[in-house]
Amino acid sequence: MTVDGERCLDPALRVPPGAVVIVDERAAKLRNGALPESAIAYFDRDLVVVDKPAGMLSVAYEPGDKDTLADCTRALLRRMRGRGFDRALGVVHRLDKDTSGLIVFARTADAKRILAAQFRAHDIERVYHAIAHGEVAAKRIETRLVTDRGDGIRGSYGHFRRPRGGIPPEAKRSVTHVQPISPLAGATLVECRLETGRQHQIRIHLSELGHPLVGERVYIRDYAGPKIESARPMLHARVLGFVHPRTGQRMSFEREAPEDFRAMIESLRPRRR
Repeated sequence: MTVDGERCLDPALRVPPGAVVIVDERAAKLRNGALPESAIAYFDRDLVVVDKPAGMLSVAYEPGDKDTLADCTRALLRRMRGRGFDRALGVVHRLDKDTSGLIVFARTADAKRILAAQFRAHDIERVYHAIAHGEVAAKRIETRLVTDRGDGIRGSYGHFRRPRGGIPPEAKRSVTHVQPISPLAGATLVECRLETGRQHQIRIHLSELGHPLVGERVYIRDYAGPKIESARPMLHARVLGFVHPRTGQRMSFEREAPEDFRAMIESLRPRRR
């Protein structure tokens, strides 16, 4: 398929109004879950850094989950002549299925152990770009996240219901630094820098701030403002940095957001008169 003459490989692409879409039914079919070599940001014998497309599971969560990022990365490394080998990848962190961006897998037991320790110590550099509803101001957000805030979904302790007694031991300290990048029509492009990395942390913190992600489906119950439609939550893991587990060298990687994210920004940019 092409959009305005450009080949489209992103299933989550938001097609702009008036775009010319051409589907060639005779074209060669892509394998399900296949990753292009360009998705590999870096690899060596210890680890691999991958740019995950939106819509792909990082790892299998249930029996039968196939074509995960871990599976496809392993297959890609095998296909890259003389540079890959058939070995399971070690998981040290995850991205939500609909979140795009950088993720690292370990290729040895030592690398997995050392990288996991860096994540536990919050020594990993993790910077996301997000498109959030409304006019977002700079803010440092610190809460204690729990798996059930009182209505069956994750959230910050004491945000949904008035706290009773002390903070429960299972509540995890969570810190997000939010910085606006540019104003948009009804939204803001923001940078979110993680001091900690909890499940759904950015989505929850922005929602509780009153600015849920564009495309948010879960953490938007309390938002009464006008909603901007999107096929997925607009969240991209742009920067990933860590200390190499074998060499001790500080490494940092950056990848631009995919086409659907950039198209959303362009569609929301204020028009000059």
